[in-house]
Amino acid sequence: MPARLPLPPSLYADTAVAPAATPPLDTDRNVSVAIVGGGYTGLSTALHLAEQGVEALVLEAQEPGWGASGNNGGHTNPGLKHDPDQIAADFGADLGRRMIEFAYGTTNFTHDLIRRYQIPCEARQNGTLRAAYHEARAAAIKTTAQQCIRRGMPVTYLNREQLREMTGTDRYIGAMLDARGGDLHPLSYARGLARAAVSAGAKVHGETPALSLRRDGSRWRIETPRAVVHADKVLLATNGFTDDLWPALRRTIVPVFSSIAATAPLSDTVARAIMPTRSVLYESGHITVYYRIDQHNRLLMGGRGPMRWIKSPNDVAYLMRYAERLWPQLKGVAWTHGWNSRLAITGDHYPHVHEPAEGILISLGCNGRGVALATAMGAQLARRLIGGAKAEIDMPITGIKPIPMHAFWPVGVTTAVIAGRIRDRLGM
Repeated sequence: MPARLPLPPSLYADTAVAPAATPPLDTDRNVSVAIVGGGYTGLSTALHLAEQGVEALVLEAQEPGWGASGNNGGHTNPGLKHDPDQIAADFGADLGRRMIEFAYGTTNFTHDLIRRYQIPCEARQNGTLRAAYHEARAAAIKTTAQQCIRRGMPVTYLNREQLREMTGTDRYIGAMLDARGGDLHPLSYARGLARAAVSAGAKVHGETPALSLRRDGSRWRIETPRAVVHADKVLLATNGFTDDLWPALRRTIVPVFSSIAATAPLSDTVARAIMPTRSVLYESGHITVYYRIDQHNRLLMGGRGPMRWIKSPNDVAYLMRYAERLWPQLKGVAWTHGWNSRLAITGDHYPHVHEPAEGILISLGCNGRGVALATAMGAQLARRLIGGAKAEIDMPITGIKPIPMHAFWPVGVTTAVIAGRIRDRLGM
């Protein structure tokens, strides 16, 4: 049996609420829906299925929230990678409109769910800033803001002076503020989702990897280390940890490490000078840096780091240096944690939903927007699992298309990160 892995050495692991009881599966089960993957997508889907009386069972190789769901930046950001006009052009008037409304509504959906289930995860909805420090990027953000405003969204474009007041730094020349964004404690939220799913009637089993998946008569058979699951339908929701359980699926995404460094709690004076409105911020660049001040006055800085597991803030020293560039008053501040996890990037930067066989549904590729997007996808996927092909969802269902030269992704990502940092410095 595969060995259980400890949680990454994160701030979240040290401060999260206690986990829900998710014992390993040790008895054969027959269920309506089996879900492989205990991150936000799998847990939210299980919750929304259970709310409608559908028997759902989650199989998680480690513990709920072990992967990127419990180790991300904690931002609840609305929207997709692409601008609304581009989405409409790519998918047409009807589906494009539904995708835009869905994607930009994911944060309200998520925060409403948190309130409905009273999930203790330090959730706040103080807005998301998408900021630029080069003219070309600022112009692109302004275009995005105009497209959102034209569609009636609560979005504002901010200039340099306004940003200085909101961020405590003069780094940025333009930004889009979306009032629907916010933040939360990712691992506490994952554990809260698991607890909510169990309370609604779902079964969630940690330390239970899915070892094989195959058709068995009219149903699907999933082997685990101690038991076998037979299910009418199966959802694969493994995202950045996708393996070869389904043919070629692993080669449809690039698993990229995203790293975070966190300070010790800052003094009230320093914390008030940094992001005083407590909006979260992510930069528009080839290599994204993102950050927030949490409810305990810690600064959490995230961005690309080594394409391997890390254990210390020293492994992402560039994030600490960049923080001091933004706010010189941070020099000498203690950085207590550094960690990372793998997220899934798709070739077209859209989330991917597949139905490669009858009774098999797949969802992966949040492209760095997984907290709110994956949560809201749970309701969409539950609708499809219950209603079948007649139940339209607000995302396209596409065929599995492996990425060419996928075997070279570690070298490609490292090269892209280096090139991206150079281009960001040069303003390209």
